[in-house]
Amino acid sequence: MGIELGPYDWAVRCNLMTIRDERLTDFTAGHITSAEGQSLIEAIQATVSDVNIEFHPGVSYRNLMIYRGRPGVTPFTEETVTDPPHDHPGEPAVDHLPRGPGGERLRALMVAGNLVLSDHPVNLARIKAGKPPANAIWLWGQGKAPSVPKFAALHHLKGAIISAVDLVRGVGMLAGWDRIDVPGATGYLDTDYQAKGRFAVLALENHDIVCVHVEAPDEASHEGRHQAKVEALEQIDHEIVGPLREVLEAYDQWRILISPDHSTLLRTRAHDRAPVAWTMAGTGLARSGKSYDEVTARLAGGPFFDSGYRLMERFLDLSWDGRGGS
Repeated sequence: MGIELGPYDWAVRCNLMTIRDERLTDFTAGHITSAEGQSLIEAIQATVSDVNIEFHPGVSYRNLMIYRGRPGVTPFTEETVTDPPHDHPGEPAVDHLPRGPGGERLRALMVAGNLVLSDHPVNLARIKAGKPPANAIWLWGQGKAPSVPKFAALHHLKGAIISAVDLVRGVGMLAGWDRIDVPGATGYLDTDYQAKGRFAVLALENHDIVCVHVEAPDEASHEGRHQAKVEALEQIDHEIVGPLREVLEAYDQWRILISPDHSTLLRTRAHDRAPVAWTMAGTGLARSGKSYDEVTARLAGGPFFDSGYRLMERFLDLSWDGRGGS
């Protein structure tokens, strides 16, 4: 989002969500639009913020709270516990409120923010239209600005990141990659897959490595919509992977890697910590299977990487033939 964090500052994720009957009903507030979300967050900023607290609008339900700290004052520690609302759909909100150091402050901010939202014109209009209101903010995922080595210094390659999700864009920017914003990229099922593929192809002209992130399958899983997830994967395959592979094959040396950043299960509608399946094609790699899915990956007993950066090292090593992990 382009917000600079000082050495004593903290960033905290701020979901606009729907809580009904005191349960975590919808962590997206019906995938509220960015314009609606901006109006709500600006109202909270005008009412709840103080010298230490800032609220910043992001994309849809994904927003940000900043705590501006100072030497000797640490509102949060490693013992501070906050729960992602998307991992606890339908569960009592009280069971997952912030706790530990700084927890009381976060809970008070959530209560204050909810009062602002209760009779806001945006929510009154959403209720009238039969849409779920964004009647709560949920603060979680606190952290300080990390120190990340630049990708170019490690691998001597120029990278670009394409994503509608600020978290993913931020990781790419911390690594020194160029941020490419794609018109029509929404971070949801209605994202413009074709535009993402087109911008990725163009990015290859002046970047050595391009990462295209698509949030749609994750969102479909959170909603328990299996057909929507299938359709999202088909769109990714047809509009992004296909065009990229066609262009890559014109290079003397090339590779393509496909992988989720985590598992989100349809049966639970929540994230899962199981290892993810990945597939790779290109220079120096032999064909080892005809399908790409978790079952095939497990049965193949292929390379396993405990740390993701090890996979990146092998991906960039054109002498690696696809065997052996670490």
